[in-house]
Amino acid sequence: MSKSTPFRKLLVANRGEIAMRVIRSARAMGLRTVAVYSDADADAEHVRAADEAVPIGAAPPAQSYLNIPAIIAAAQRSGADAVHPGYGFLAENPAFATACRATGLVFVGPSPDAMRAMAHKAGAKQLMHAAGVPVVPGYAGDDQSDARLAAEADRVGYPLMIKATAGGGGRGMRLVDTPSQFAALLHSARSEAMSAFGDDEVLLERAIVEPRHIEIQVLADRHGHAIHLGERDCSVQRRHQKIIEEAPSPAVSPALRERMGRDAVAATLAVGYEGAGTLEFLLDGAGHYWFMEMNTRLQVEHPVTEAVTGLDLVELQLRIAAGEPLPLTQEQVRIEGHAIEVRLCAEDPAHDFMPQSGTLALWRPSPALRVEHGLRSGAMVPPFYDSMIAKLVGAGRTREEARRRLLAGLADTVALGLPTNQQFLQRCLAHPVFASGAATTAFIGAEGETLHAPDPAAHMRSALLAAWLLQLGAHSPLASRLPTSQRFALDGQLHSAQVTALGNARWRVHCDDAPPAQIELVARNGNTVHYVCDGLRGRAVFMREGQRLLLHADDGAHEAVDLSLAPVARAGATASDGSLRAAMTGRVVALLVAEGDTVAAGQPLVTLEAMKMEHVHAAPRAGHVAALHVAAGAQVAARQLLAEIGEGVKT
Repeated sequence: MSKSTPFRKLLVANRGEIAMRVIRSARAMGLRTVAVYSDADADAEHVRAADEAVPIGAAPPAQSYLNIPAIIAAAQRSGADAVHPGYGFLAENPAFATACRATGLVFVGPSPDAMRAMAHKAGAKQLMHAAGVPVVPGYAGDDQSDARLAAEADRVGYPLMIKATAGGGGRGMRLVDTPSQFAALLHSARSEAMSAFGDDEVLLERAIVEPRHIEIQVLADRHGHAIHLGERDCSVQRRHQKIIEEAPSPAVSPALRERMGRDAVAATLAVGYEGAGTLEFLLDGAGHYWFMEMNTRLQVEHPVTEAVTGLDLVELQLRIAAGEPLPLTQEQVRIEGHAIEVRLCAEDPAHDFMPQSGTLALWRPSPALRVEHGLRSGAMVPPFYDSMIAKLVGAGRTREEARRRLLAGLADTVALGLPTNQQFLQRCLAHPVFASGAATTAFIGAEGETLHAPDPAAHMRSALLAAWLLQLGAHSPLASRLPTSQRFALDGQLHSAQVTALGNARWRVHCDDAPPAQIELVARNGNTVHYVCDGLRGRAVFMREGQRLLLHADDGAHEAVDLSLAPVARAGATASDGSLRAAMTGRVVALLVAEGDTVAAGQPLVTLEAMKMEHVHAAPRAGHVAALHVAAGAQVAARQLLAEIGEGVKT
């Protein structure tokens, strides 16, 4: 490309929080902005935020953002002369970068050649090995036959990782502990990789036991200059996907930072890279590190680097794409303070982090944090995209200060209406292992029992509040002082209570076998109540939707369902009636059994795809498949009946 490629109008080929993020920096630079949107996103925040917006297609919505001709046409229709791909979707697609440049659009990112060199994991490892960068032992050959891969797995040794060569984000990735698991997990990884990337090729890597996941942020211009901005620690992961990131890493010394940074810059220059990129490494406890991959785009977690360097990475991307040289040298890079980011996801941690979709009834992010999002109260969280809905960043002079600020701000953030990982994130941040800076990629697996364990005392406090608020929402403070009996479920746990109005905005609440509590309403402002419970003042946020109460209390978000008028379940009734229901809204990608088949309890029956991940639904009990209510390719809603398992063997 020529040295100078100025532009005035930027099309953002993405959605959600990253589209909002790019629009913000572009506008601050005086650029006009154009959004694109699928039918599902017609009323999304990024569409409202941009100066102009162009529709790019109908169902399936996720595919709209992969439609290269539609996005190029949108740029031409709007008069945009540059395109920022964000991350995900087409961000690392060399065909998209080529199409942009072929039509005279400035692509904000590396050249297609550099992208091809680094986007394919197998080829990237070979390049890094040739450049002297340490790589994880494994197999990345062209022979993808089951027999060759099984033989190479035996050579590499167990445990090992199967990884899709064409993508990232945990898709098409499986950890294999023993040879007996290899064939099934290989099939699963290939299926998910084909669905996510249109390519089922995989590579094998030796699994590094309990490493740190460290990445180095790099910037390079088209004038031959490259620098690094230090490291980020992205070790806290579930499903091989990051949920907490921080900068700098508590495990990286200045000397190690210099070595890793030097390797990252050398790798960047070796491929003639331009723009913002990230080199990802595994780091063991002895300070040895191995290259994993290069992400040829902006990373989700870039805000923590911005917080400790004072730089705007999106602005730098745009200036580099316009042909400007880097505005600073390596010696001028300063890393000061600490920053931690959490990814707020619409998912259910108690059920293997199953993605969730639905209406976000109330959204009130903490003003004390940097919050990247594309949300508003009443917004739909659709099932077609990644489950991350927001990023919350806490910064401070020290790691502990940043952790405390993030923990407090996360607790103050209100997200009601659908399950999220908010409480789980709070528990991670408060856990002694994370607080001490010792968390590795094994953290969630090793500490899962503690991280998932409910706090009975906190649950009872929330149950008292739920009983009171159910009464408060249904009656005036001047209502009868006779006790009112209640039955309700709080987060699926049944409770019974008696609530008595005492006058003067006071109530007595007796819930289950706990001692009675006295609650006084101090003030109410819309959805927020200030109260005193047994002498302790607090604040809660709630919404009443028919028999459903959404509650944000000290320990996070809850859902209560008023069952006072519902029939009481028969004694001895069981929930294991053989019905298999969808855990989330999604698409049926595989039926693993047929009607009449005999199945064991826990046997996989149906595979759903939701939010770019595959989720296997298993038999709730042993018996036979009495009925299948869905077909492959069908779209299903959360809780929809998928199959029925009859008792015994079909006769």
